[in-house]
Amino acid sequence: MRSISISAEREYSINFDRKWRDALVEISKSYEKILIVAPVELVTLLKIDNIAKSLDSQVQLVSTPSGEAAKSPDFLLEMWEVCGEFGLTRSDCIVGIGGGATTDLAGFVAATWLRGIAWHAIPTSLAGMVDAAIGGKTGINSEHGKNLIGSFHSPVSVTIDESFLQSLPARDFNAGMAEVIKAGFIADTVILDLANDGKKNISELIWRSIDVKAKIVSSDFKENRLREILNYGHTLGHAVEKLEGYKLRHGEAVSIGLVFAAELSNQLGKIASEIVVQHRELLQKYELPVSYKSGEFPKLLSLMSSDKKARGASLRFIGLEGVAKPIWLENVTNDQLASAYERISS
Repeated sequence: MRSISISAEREYSINFDRKWRDALVEISKSYEKILIVAPVELVTLLKIDNIAKSLDSQVQLVSTPSGEAAKSPDFLLEMWEVCGEFGLTRSDCIVGIGGGATTDLAGFVAATWLRGIAWHAIPTSLAGMVDAAIGGKTGINSEHGKNLIGSFHSPVSVTIDESFLQSLPARDFNAGMAEVIKAGFIADTVILDLANDGKKNISELIWRSIDVKAKIVSSDFKENRLREILNYGHTLGHAVEKLEGYKLRHGEAVSIGLVFAAELSNQLGKIASEIVVQHRELLQKYELPVSYKSGEFPKLLSLMSSDKKARGASLRFIGLEGVAKPIWLENVTNDQLASAYERISS
């Protein structure tokens, strides 16, 4: 079985070539109680309740709302109540089965219950596999923005079962490709070549994207600086998500953010316009948006002020000075941001 290791607060493996059911059986051998967290549609589709009955552990299954709706303070309170009623102890664990929203929630519940219990991630979406479920970032949303309430809490294991992608809707596959393409622009030019045919090359794209993130997270688990480069495209992207009420897929919003960050880098004289065009063309191969509504900049600017990279009143962006050459863009003026936004306005 192939695996990639991440050394953070503890070392853990991202395991390939294993079916999710086999992983769940293996996990159940190590815990007396397991709380499985999965979106309601997957509970039915995967028949998780039937599988849970066959495990060695005592299992409680929680069906969550779909998507970002699961990452609300109100639902978090419900999850804590379930943990208490089920009697989860530090010798038990939580397993998140689903997309990025599910693993974000499952990990945060694990981080906060009893000040931290074990958890395992089984991502079912492309975005979850290459980004959300790996790296140990967990969290929920608030009225002020996405993932503002969170914790760094590494999973014990992550299982990558590519068979989930066979039934993944095209829109979700394409949204996941935004995170893959991001990894290429910040660290691995081979990804950009392979992404010209994502379906054909998906196994290698997943491996390379995870490898990019694993190396960065192992060097800077708590995002003191280096890990911030993984947020390329996310400063505006998160603001767009919030403004849209999370109706856009995360990757769709990130796609807009990637083009904005590239345009900003170009405007500041860091990259050639050809690299901006490369962003647009590659993202558009996957029917991803590369522009956003004109007239929304003031609202987006306000939302970006809550970005985790901000320092006081100063916004900071990840940009590029070349392909696979990320840089920090600091002390950017509002006029410069507005000018870059005009370039992506529709």
